[in-house]
Amino acid sequence: MTALAAARRATAPAPAADEPRARFRDLLAAEWLKLWTLRSNWWAIGLSGLALIAMNANGALADYTYWANYSQDVRDGFVPYGSLSDAFTNNAGICLLLAAGCIGAINVTGEYSTGLIRVSIAAVPARRSLLAAKIAVVSAVMTAYGFVVAFASFWITQAILSGRHAGVSISQPGAVHVIVVSALLAPVSALVGMGLGALIRHSATTMVTVIVLLLLLPNLLTDNHRWEADLSHSLLLRAWQRLKETGPQSLPPGLPGYHLATVAGSWTVYAVWPLVAVAIALTVVHRRDL
Repeated sequence: MTALAAARRATAPAPAADEPRARFRDLLAAEWLKLWTLRSNWWAIGLSGLALIAMNANGALADYTYWANYSQDVRDGFVPYGSLSDAFTNNAGICLLLAAGCIGAINVTGEYSTGLIRVSIAAVPARRSLLAAKIAVVSAVMTAYGFVVAFASFWITQAILSGRHAGVSISQPGAVHVIVVSALLAPVSALVGMGLGALIRHSATTMVTVIVLLLLLPNLLTDNHRWEADLSHSLLLRAWQRLKETGPQSLPPGLPGYHLATVAGSWTVYAVWPLVAVAIALTVVHRRDL
């Protein structure tokens, strides 16, 4: 028996050498392939981008169509504030907020719903590195998405308004500011969606939470009371609306207690939300069981 066992050991294949640990750039490449091989991402990014551009173009087209009905004072004051307002409308900002938030969320919850997360972690046990690579890829894609939509919207809307001599060029003071602020709303919202997706892990519940947190809650709050205004100003939608404003600000008539958000505070909101979302995502994926 001893000779037989020795013979078996001699003829058995040698154990494979330990495979090298995956480098972070390998994880980035894997997440890149994972993102673009899902048709849902293609459709979500492509259709939402076209819808946002069309929405902004429709706003500019409305001003072009009804230009003759505007008073002379409105026409005289339209450039540049009305022109830049049409470059990215409030409705388009709301839809971008929701679209990007849902795209970010589904890229996390989709792995849990299909069970792919178990395969990924079995291949790469370093959970935080795995999620960090996904966060980096989604952030890069959504940043590019935001700038494409914002630049395309600006170019098309100003081309439409130029027919009424109301369009502005990219060199107009405030034009680049509006484009950058609107473009950055996409990656910021996507990161918030990813944080909620990692925390909740259920697609439908995460989508509802994204809608409530990013859209419904800001519309339930006003700026009439200090505590309510502070809470409202800490939300992404209100921060984007404040940062997009390019004209001089004044208190609304009849509302002496109206509280206006500061520009610095709104930029802080832009920075804090994604940082907190990333911290939550990296913490829960490391500590919680699958």
